[in-house]
Amino acid sequence: MSRLVTIFGGSGFVGRYIAWHMAREGWRVRVAVRRPNDAGFVRTFGVVGQVEPVFCNIRDDASVRAVTQGAEAVINCVGTFDARGRNNFDSVQHLGAGRIARIAAEHGVKRLVHISAIGADAESESIYARSKAAGEKAILEQFPDAVILRPSVIFGPEDQFFNRFAAMARAAPVLPVIGAQTRFQPVYVDDVASAAVKGALGQATPGIYELGGPEVATFRALMRDMLKVIHRRRLIVNLPFWLAGMMAWAGDMVQIVSGGLIRNGIVTRDQVRSLKVDNVVSDDARGFDTLGIDPVAPDAVLEEYLYRFRPGGQYDAIRNSASNLRKT
Repeated sequence: MSRLVTIFGGSGFVGRYIAWHMAREGWRVRVAVRRPNDAGFVRTFGVVGQVEPVFCNIRDDASVRAVTQGAEAVINCVGTFDARGRNNFDSVQHLGAGRIARIAAEHGVKRLVHISAIGADAESESIYARSKAAGEKAILEQFPDAVILRPSVIFGPEDQFFNRFAAMARAAPVLPVIGAQTRFQPVYVDDVASAAVKGALGQATPGIYELGGPEVATFRALMRDMLKVIHRRRLIVNLPFWLAGMMAWAGDMVQIVSGGLIRNGIVTRDQVRSLKVDNVVSDDARGFDTLGIDPVAPDAVLEEYLYRFRPGGQYDAIRNSASNLRKT
């Protein structure tokens, strides 16, 4: 019988790529999610019955036990950007991660891989970063041989980074950014998935790995590159942290007063704090080179999924060519 892997959050941005790779490796894949009816697409990653979405709430011991039973490997991809509510930073990224590790150890799971984030730091000003650090600590206390992956900002067809700003550039003549000089090291989602698979297959030494792509660039430079890809000229305006903090405070207050009915979909105070710190791989960290993975640069991939934000969409090149013919 094929070996079984349980992937918590296996229908999410990173999780779906990991699920696909594990299916290609011949494993049975159990995709543990809160809404399995919305995750039916993962079934197409393998043969009939090989990849199955199942219900799980990582805030509940019994639920985690049910989906961990019989698994040889466990991969945790669950994360959140919600500071409040039941699925907040602490309950998901700290307590939830610790619960998965504890129950995996109880069930005799051989390998555990956890997706964290660069910037995880118990002393950080950011609550998000502190919860990530607390989650790593909880995991290592319960499962010392875990593989922990800390990616920088992740890009790919379903990302909420380049897609979000490309959509903004399509709708407005100005592109506002916070922390224009903050440095990032964007990492391709499939490269992160490949690293996770190596951990699940036992091809990675236990410990912490920081994952960044081959290029380091400022926020402003990344936006310039994105604008070139979507063939748009926009003024990139840096919002000072003090102004961004005021905007974030107003948005957070509206969300609190409305009881969460009106969400702060622009920027939160915690995100502003995070943007003050560079998001790059540490000099002494283990990374892709240790894992034998050659990471992909953004310019090799962005055009494949950002073309829809061009003035003419997929026909932009044809439209420009026709325009040149008319001029001649």
